[in-house]
Amino acid sequence: MTSSNTIDNTIIVDGDPNGSLVQIREVWASNLEQEVAIIRDIVGTYNYIAMDTEFPGIVARPIGSFRSTADYHYQTLRCNVDLLKIIQLGLTFSDDHGNLAPSACTWQFNFKFNLNEDMYAQDSIDLLTRSGIEFKKNEEFGIDVADFAELLMSSGVVLNDNIKWISFHSGYDFGYLLKLLRCEALPAEETEFFDLVRLYFPCIYDIKYLMKSCKNLKGGLNELAEDLEIERIGPQHQAGSDSLLTSATFFKMRKAFFENQIDDSKYMGILYGLTSSYANPVPVNNL
Repeated sequence: MTSSNTIDNTIIVDGDPNGSLVQIREVWASNLEQEVAIIRDIVGTYNYIAMDTEFPGIVARPIGSFRSTADYHYQTLRCNVDLLKIIQLGLTFSDDHGNLAPSACTWQFNFKFNLNEDMYAQDSIDLLTRSGIEFKKNEEFGIDVADFAELLMSSGVVLNDNIKWISFHSGYDFGYLLKLLRCEALPAEETEFFDLVRLYFPCIYDIKYLMKSCKNLKGGLNELAEDLEIERIGPQHQAGSDSLLTSATFFKMRKAFFENQIDDSKYMGILYGLTSSYANPVPVNNL
């Protein structure tokens, strides 16, 4: 059974299968620099980074004509990411064998967010509140995205061919990271978006896309983890726990379905629902 206790800015979570303690480190404005410094020290060895974000839902849909379903999905992503703010980012670090970084493996970055000023979908905020996110803390102690972007750019995490990003159905996740890192709106064209994705995150595996080649695997991250008999550590719908589950799921799946060797020419750099639709473009009007 998992349990957690808050100790300063660190949540110590019991439940690692090897019997050791797993840390999900809470990061706020006050400890941002020291936590990124730790990441800078470990990323050379623990270069598989599982990533998840929490954001305030979907508030807009594009109108007009679209070249394909992929184009419609991208334009929906673009207009929402441009309008909204990221709430949390979870990063979990492991090596090529799936071994978690010792002492600290998972960081949960909590960004400045104000329910009285920032746009959001109410159902998403309700879900995140039930999951334990305390928005008053984000308002008072949250990280400024410009400060985070500056530190992340020099951390060795981005613009690095040696980093392997692990994600689940992650178009929006990388959209928010690109907006954050560049301090700019997303490009109007999906092709330009992917040029930037490949520049900042050269090696990405999207588990949802990998599932297309795995017999009998279906559903979201939680259902997949249950099918693979992986126990969640920490609260659902918080980015730290979700990134930790994403990491464990990827390595279990790679071993069970890909003989520990994923063909990068088939699977690298494809985000489910976006590039995976390129092969069969379908004209779409006002989807």
